Amino acid sequence: MRLTKIYTRSGDGGKTRLAGGQEVWKDSLRVEAYGTVDELNSAIGVVRAFHGEVASGEAAMRFEQDLRWLQNKLFDIGGLLATMPGQRFKDMPEISDQDVTRLEHCIDACQQDLAPLKEFILPGGGKVSAPMHQARTVCRRAERECIRLSRQEDVDARIIKFLNRLSDTLFVWARWVAKKQGEPEFLWERQSTG
Repeated sequence: MRLTKIYTRSGDGGKTRLAGGQEVWKDSLRVEAYGTVDELNSAIGVVRAFHGEVASGEAAMRFEQDLRWLQNKLFDIGGLLATMPGQRFKDMPEISDQDVTRLEHCIDACQQDLAPLKEFILPGGGKVSAPMHQARTVCRRAERECIRLSRQEDVDARIIKFLNRLSDTLFVWARWVAKKQGEPEFLWERQSTG
């Protein structure tokens, strides 16, 4: 793909075109879904930028590779969501069961370094874990929007499964990064009503 002109003026009236050329409103569920996946991808980009400033070593390099793989997968999901159901194009990406399994392996590997949770964690922490928690919440919204879309139009169930597993992965990564960086985790302190 080669973009020679960024603005086209064609979207000034509140509509945009999907991958197959169909014109839709910019606030349609399909556009909301792939727009939120794009927002998630940008949030992961922030995580990568901060991670590059504070981490080094073999584990940090593996983590960077996982984040880069993830960003490419999110672009794949965005492209799939920007395509009307039933349409196929040459070299169209896909989300596979193996992609979901890769996320599960990431979770399992990180969990080996973490103590079991005894309470909810307040989102926050350091330069990498805080934006990772934010990315997790954007991921949950992307998942909800894809579910909402799937109730009206066909959405590959593997996309929803991937986003569901990804939000879990982002949570575990936030905890793992906090531990690797020596950052504290702050637990939810329940207020008594007595």
